[in-house]
Amino acid sequence: MTNREEAEIQISELDLLSSMFPYEEEFTVTDQLAVAELKHYVENESAEMPSSKVQFILNVKPEISNASMVEFSMACALPFKYPTVLPEITVRSSLLSRSQQICLNSDLKTYLMQNCSGEPCMLSAREWVKDHAAAYVDKELSSSSLTTSSAMHAEVITFTRLWIYSHHIYNKQKRKNIIDWAKELSLSGFCMPGKPGVVCVEGLQSNCEEFWSRVRRLTWKRILIRHREDVSLEGGGHAEIEKQRKFSTLEEKCFDAHGARGNHMDLGQLYRFLEEKGCADIFQMYFGVEGH
Repeated sequence: MTNREEAEIQISELDLLSSMFPYEEEFTVTDQLAVAELKHYVENESAEMPSSKVQFILNVKPEISNASMVEFSMACALPFKYPTVLPEITVRSSLLSRSQQICLNSDLKTYLMQNCSGEPCMLSAREWVKDHAAAYVDKELSSSSLTTSSAMHAEVITFTRLWIYSHHIYNKQKRKNIIDWAKELSLSGFCMPGKPGVVCVEGLQSNCEEFWSRVRRLTWKRILIRHREDVSLEGGGHAEIEKQRKFSTLEEKCFDAHGARGNHMDLGQLYRFLEEKGCADIFQMYFGVEGH
C-alpha cells in the first residue's frame, strides 16, 4: 500500500468517526492542522508528507451496573503508515489503577494485532473497549476500598515537548501571548521570533495541548507542529516532571537579527543553543540540513 493510499484510508476513517460520533464529548480531533495537512497531501501529488500524526480522543461509556457514569477515554494517534501498522491507543479512566490500565491497554493491543492488522480498526477498538472495560473496572471495584481509593488517583502523567514551526513570528501581541500563556500553563521552552519562527514548549501533556489549541487559533501564514515528544511518567510527581525539562522557563531568544527588517536570525547560533540543551537533532527536522 502506498503512502497516499494509507492517507486516503485515514481520511475516510476520520470522516466515518465524525459522522457516527458528531458530539465533542464522543469524538474530538485534538490537532485539526494535522488533518488539514493530511487532506492536502492526499489531494496534491507534489505535497510533502505531513509533519504531524493525526490525533484524536474517543470517549466510551461502557454498561457497568455499579458505576454507570464511568467514562473511558481513548487517546488515539494514527502513525503515517496506518493502517499498515497499528494505531497508537491509550485507554484511561479515573477508576483504573496503573496496573489495571497497563493490563487493559496490553490486552487491547493483543486483540488488534490478532484481528485487525493491515485494516482500519478504530471502530473495532472502540467496540472492544466498550465490551470489555467493565471487567477491568469490576476487578478494581471488587478489591479492597484502599486499592480502589488509590486507583482514583493513579492517573498516568505524560510529559510532552512540542516543536512548533511558523513561517514567521513578528507580531508583538502574538509574542506576548506565547510567553504569557506558557507562564500560565507552567510550560518551559523558548520562542525565536522572526522568519522562520520557532517555538518549543514542554510540560504536562494537557497543558501543551491547551497551549497549541490557543496558538493555532491566532492568524498565521503557516504554523504546524514539526515534532512532538511524549514521555509517560510513573508516579508523575512534580520532581519527575521537572527532571524531564530541558529548559527552566519560557523566554524569547534572538540570535543576531539581520536582514532588511532585522527579522532573520543567525541559525548557526540557534544550532549551538539547541546543542547546549541536548536538542541538536531537532535542527535538521526544522531546516532539513545538518547544523554546525
